[in-house]
Amino acid sequence: MGTMHYLLLCAVIFLPETPAFPVQVRPQSWSSIDPEKVKGYLDKFFPSFTKAQNLSIEERIKKMQKFFHLTVTGKLDTETEKILAMPRCGLPDVAEYETASGTPKWGKKKLTYRIRIYTPDLPKRKVDNAIKRALMVWSDVTPLQFQRIYLGVADIEIIFASGEHGDGYPFDGPGGTLAHAYDPGEGRGGDAHFDEDEKWSEIDQDINLFLVAAHEFGHSLGLSHSDVQGALMYPIYSYQNPETFRLPADDRRRIQKLYGKLMMKFGFQDIT
Repeated sequence: MGTMHYLLLCAVIFLPETPAFPVQVRPQSWSSIDPEKVKGYLDKFFPSFTKAQNLSIEERIKKMQKFFHLTVTGKLDTETEKILAMPRCGLPDVAEYETASGTPKWGKKKLTYRIRIYTPDLPKRKVDNAIKRALMVWSDVTPLQFQRIYLGVADIEIIFASGEHGDGYPFDGPGGTLAHAYDPGEGRGGDAHFDEDEKWSEIDQDINLFLVAAHEFGHSLGLSHSDVQGALMYPIYSYQNPETFRLPADDRRRIQKLYGKLMMKFGFQDIT
């Protein structure tokens, strides 16, 4: 399994520690809970890691409640239903590859990225800026360097697409899953895909591209989700001001465990 990639399907993230703006979420309707829909949610986000486990629905609801620090009842109470309805990431909250030896990471410190397909929701220059700043969230605290390229294949390929877009993991329209990324490696490893059916924004309206991209690139670098509310890698979306955003301590600790601490500041490179 060491060479296998596990798709990190990410919606978006962040419950800010001290929110200064209204949370922007578009919850799905769970007014009448369909048992098959609940099972589908649990199959995707809290799967059994071995066929031998064969956990019951109640046991898996307990896993979910424990992850989100809810009261562990095994029942679909009000607080649990609220979590079920929120836009979130498609990656299991207890990543399957954590049971394998090692954690996926890049074996180099200088990575390339390329924006192949843009969203029409924002001017290209604003997309460029949001992507660059999202990568800098990680390069500001590690020795990692990111170099933009315009030709050839990059380590991190970035596209905006709707529905089925060639990787077997179709997007689901507005809300729900907002983006996804692959863990480090060859081929699709590191790539990040954003759902074009979302309305992308640079501020506190609709879905903020910088915040989503910063989370996705955490997956592109090898991080799984965090159960710490307020962490960048927390799997539920809410808005916070990108201008004052600082990488929370939980994310900084985890990324530095993979790549080390920043000893010297290097410039951000853009090669034409």
